Amino acid sequence: MAVRTSIQLISYSQELVDGQPLYVSSNCLPVKALKYEPAGHSFHNAALKLFGCEEDDTTEVDDQKVGNDKEQVYMPSSDSYSSKGKKKSGADGKQQDHYALLGLSHLRYLATEDQIRKSYREAALRHHPDKHANLLLAEETEAAKQAKKDEIENHFKSIQEAYEILIDPIKRRIYDSTDEFDDEIPTECAPQDFFKVFGPAFMRNGRWSVTQPIPSLGDDSTSLKDVDNFYNFWYSFKSWREFPHADEYDLEQSESRDHKRWMERQNAKLSEKARKEEYARIRALVDNAYKRDPRILRRKEEEKAEKQRKKEAKVRAKQLQEEEAARAAEEERRRKEEEEKRAAEAALQHKKNKEKEKKLLRKERTRLRALSAPVLSQHLLDLSEEDVESLCMTLGIEQLRSLCDKMDNKEALERAKLIQDTRGYNSNREEKKIDDTNGSHLNGSVDSNGSILSSSSSEKKEKPWTKEEIELLRKGTQKYPKGTSRRWEVISEYIGTGRSVEEILKATKTVLLQKPDATKAFGSFLEKRKPAATIASPLSTREEVEGVSMPSRTENTTAKTSSPEDSGKAASNPVDVVSGNGVSSSSEQDVWSAVQERALIQALKTFPKETSQRWERVATAVPGKTVNQCKKKFALLKENFRSKKSTA
Repeated sequence: MAVRTSIQLISYSQELVDGQPLYVSSNCLPVKALKYEPAGHSFHNAALKLFGCEEDDTTEVDDQKVGNDKEQVYMPSSDSYSSKGKKKSGADGKQQDHYALLGLSHLRYLATEDQIRKSYREAALRHHPDKHANLLLAEETEAAKQAKKDEIENHFKSIQEAYEILIDPIKRRIYDSTDEFDDEIPTECAPQDFFKVFGPAFMRNGRWSVTQPIPSLGDDSTSLKDVDNFYNFWYSFKSWREFPHADEYDLEQSESRDHKRWMERQNAKLSEKARKEEYARIRALVDNAYKRDPRILRRKEEEKAEKQRKKEAKVRAKQLQEEEAARAAEEERRRKEEEEKRAAEAALQHKKNKEKEKKLLRKERTRLRALSAPVLSQHLLDLSEEDVESLCMTLGIEQLRSLCDKMDNKEALERAKLIQDTRGYNSNREEKKIDDTNGSHLNGSVDSNGSILSSSSSEKKEKPWTKEEIELLRKGTQKYPKGTSRRWEVISEYIGTGRSVEEILKATKTVLLQKPDATKAFGSFLEKRKPAATIASPLSTREEVEGVSMPSRTENTTAKTSSPEDSGKAASNPVDVVSGNGVSSSSEQDVWSAVQERALIQALKTFPKETSQRWERVATAVPGKTVNQCKKKFALLKENFRSKKSTA
């Protein structure tokens, strides 16, 4: 049979192509095979050999069987897991994956303790050195056999080490923390891809949560309550992840106890720094998701719209309130205008009625005068024009009309009798009124000593107000304004004259509102004026000063302990006797005391020549002297002064 060398198939080895026999080794005796096509494992080994990837121990593959994923042999792959954080083991420092050694690479951190024990038992039975004694027989040299033996023992020790780490919760947590993990945080995404981008990120980072199970991100139809619970969970996230640093100190290499403690402190600082970075990373993930969550954005828009709606409602309510106030103010203004209009109309009507009454009254008075003219011309019953005028002024319209109707078509004598009767009736009525008013003032009586007894309460109400009381009342109303507690009782106590509250209220409406009389203004001024300092007249002689003024001073000094009336009497000259009307008697009109002279000189200085009614005011200021006496005394003083000046 001719061999075709032009077509090479992957299933044929070089020995088959050249026609050489193939020797296959097994536990049995060697068997010579020729021109056989490999199949199964042989095909796989032939393909690896063709590409230059043939393994040294081909017999080892023949003994192993392919099982499920949990029972596969450990084959390190740099594509599946990164070497970051992997624990180095063995003298060669190769990286090893504990989960892959036990056949749990598909579960990894999700594997339970029972699964780890079961996988360890299976791997230990399968990879025990006693199970691989046949592999040693396949080696030709002793060095190869020893190397194969060391490899099998190291692999079994790795399986034991993996089990020791994964079965211990603390060591397993540290190993899982250093296991491969994607720390990337999504930052940007389209609104429609939010759940596709951030959902896996939260599920991936949820493996570090202390609280299990973690809430799900949900979808667009998830309720807002569940969404708030989800973000509350992640904002208060607690991680169990450990952070063994690559440059951390090995405590077994410490030289002393203090050195070991220092290493522990340094390792704690590095771990704390890494833990803070981890929490900052989780917080950044939650913040990015919260900012882009369409459910949160939709709720914010609704809250913003609700806030705007409330603001607009508040503005509308304020506008309605202002419009209502403006409408009420307009109604109040119209009502006041209508009231003022009605009041003006009523006042105008009252004025018209009053004018009409005045016209009727003038008409009736004119009629009475016309009817009384014959009586007055004939002087009947001693009636005069004043009697008729008094009737006209006192009688009203109806009374005048009735009197005129009675006098009409009557004789003169009858008219006179009617006038006299009406006048007598009128006078009797007025006298009765006067008696009634006077009787209310004469209720008091005088006792045997001449003192007036206490009057009734009606008399007290009619008691006139003195100037001092009026002044105190005015000051009290200013001192205790409106709002003072028990104001009128306080003012009554302030006046101190026993005035009741009713009298004070009545006085505030009558006495305080009265305008001062202009004719009495000067008299009140003189009463309120402070007494001027007494000065000696420059025209008085030494004898006058020694004979008149000195005794008056002694009398004044001796009368300090006496009453004010006695002191006033002692200060006056005993020669000056004033009559009851305040003017000196005719026999002593030319007698002037020193006090009167001083008062005259002071008054002349107070009221100069330009003052209106100068001498009347001077006479008022000098006690007991008239205007003519003051003028004569002034002329006499002037002549004496001129004569003394000429002699000098």
